Amino acid sequence: MRTPLSATVASAALSSLLGPGSLQREFEALRFYEPLARAGDASRVFLPPPKGIDISERVLPGKDIRRLQLRFASPFKPLNPFALPQFEAMQRNTFAHAQHWCHGDRPRPTLIVIHGFAADSHCMNAHALSLAGLYRKGYDILLFTYPHHGRRAERGSWFSGQGVFGRGLVAFNEAPLHAIHDLQVFIDYLQGRGVEHIGVAGISLGGYTAALLAAVDERLDYCVPIVPAVSPVDAFLEWQPTGLLLSRLMRRQGIGVAEMRGLLAVHNPLTYAPHLDGRRVLIIGGAGDRVTMPRHLRLLQQHWVGSELHWFPGNHILHFGRREYLTRMGELMDRYSGL
Repeated sequence: MRTPLSATVASAALSSLLGPGSLQREFEALRFYEPLARAGDASRVFLPPPKGIDISERVLPGKDIRRLQLRFASPFKPLNPFALPQFEAMQRNTFAHAQHWCHGDRPRPTLIVIHGFAADSHCMNAHALSLAGLYRKGYDILLFTYPHHGRRAERGSWFSGQGVFGRGLVAFNEAPLHAIHDLQVFIDYLQGRGVEHIGVAGISLGGYTAALLAAVDERLDYCVPIVPAVSPVDAFLEWQPTGLLLSRLMRRQGIGVAEMRGLLAVHNPLTYAPHLDGRRVLIIGGAGDRVTMPRHLRLLQQHWVGSELHWFPGNHILHFGRREYLTRMGELMDRYSGL
C-alpha cells in the first residue's frame, strides 16, 4: 500500500516542479518558513481568524442522526506572500466544509474528526471511529474536510487531496496552516453555540493535524492522534519512490536532511510547546505500520510529556484490535467531557 501511495504523492509533486526554474523558486521561497519554525512561536504562524464569520447550515436527509452541512468562505491568506497568487486563483478550496452531527436540543460535548490524505469519505471515517455509537452516547460530531479534499478539491484534480502535494512545496507548507485556521473558525462556531467541551481526533494526516491543533490552540479538552507522522521529510524519505525523488531534489539544491526538516517544520507539532496537558492525549499506532513508522509516534509521545501511547496489532490500514483502542478513546473523552 505504501508504494502506490508514494507513487501518487511523487506524481502529484512532480507536476508542480517541472517548469523552468520552478524548483529553484520553490526552494528559495521555502526559506521564508525556517526562522519562524526555529522561533517556535505559534502566535506568529497561526494567526487567529476574524470573529463573526457567517457559516451556512443545510439540513441533510437522515433518520437516526441529525446532520448539518456547514460551509463558509474562508478568510485565510497564505503566510508566505509567494503563495498568494496561486491561492487567489483557487475557487473551491477557499470554502471550508464540515458535516455536523448535531442533536440540536442543547449544547453537547463535541468531537472534531479530521480525515487522512485522500480519505475524506464521511462514511468511512464514521465507520473507522464508530461515530454513530458516540452520537447515541450523547456526543455531537464535527467531520472536517481538509483543504484540497472532497468539495474543496479544485476542478481538474486527479483525485481528492491532489492539491496538498500537487501545487508545490510552499503550498504543501500552507495547507496545514489553512486547515488549522479553518478548524479554529469551527471551534469559534461551536463555542458560539454554547459548547463547553471540545476534543479532536484524526487519522494519518488527520492525526498529524490533530496533534498540531492541540499544540497551538488551548481550547481543546483532549486529543487522539491515530497513526500520525510527525516528520513529513522523514516519512517521504522512507517511502519509495518519494525517497528517490526528494533525495535528488535535495542534492540538486545542496540541502541536507536536517536543513530540509527545518524548511517544513513550520507545521510540525514537535515545533511548538503543547498547550494541552499530556494526560489528555492518547496516541494510537499500529505495531506493523510501514506508512507511519512507529518511531514517529514515540517522538510525539516524548514531546507530549505524560501522554499515553497505545499499540494495536496491525498497520496503517488494517487496525486489528480496534475495539480496544476505541474503548480507551471513549474513556478519555468521557473523562474530560463531563459525560
